[in-house]
Amino acid sequence: MKVEIDHIGIAVDDLETALGFYRDLLGLEVEASEDVVTQGVRAHRLPAGGASLELLEATRPDSPIGRFLGRRGPGIHHVTLRVDDLEAALARLRAGGATLIDETPRIGAGGARIAFVHPSAAHGVLIELKETGR
Repeated sequence: MKVEIDHIGIAVDDLETALGFYRDLLGLEVEASEDVVTQGVRAHRLPAGGASLELLEATRPDSPIGRFLGRRGPGIHHVTLRVDDLEAALARLRAGGATLIDETPRIGAGGARIAFVHPSAAHGVLIELKETGR
């Protein structure tokens, strides 16, 4: 199974201030912005080499990003890994005893098939798996 870093999700409570750093000071360009209505989040993708940073702002306080910001404040929310076969990756993790947030794939930003692995299985890091093979 091939695994590559796709992006790092960063929860922000003030998008303009965050863009002042990532875009204006570091020189990264915002490639795309997208509302993921089902998750109550607006995602802003900034390519950085072979991966990207994804600035995440809550569009409602009860969304996963809204709750994260309320508990922890701004910062790294998750690391996304590209896999070529999401079902096979989930089966392998399940067989190894990893705790999954998503037992089956769902649709995420850009229409990609995704699934989240619980931080308890990944040494405190929320891992998002994103399928690229289909």
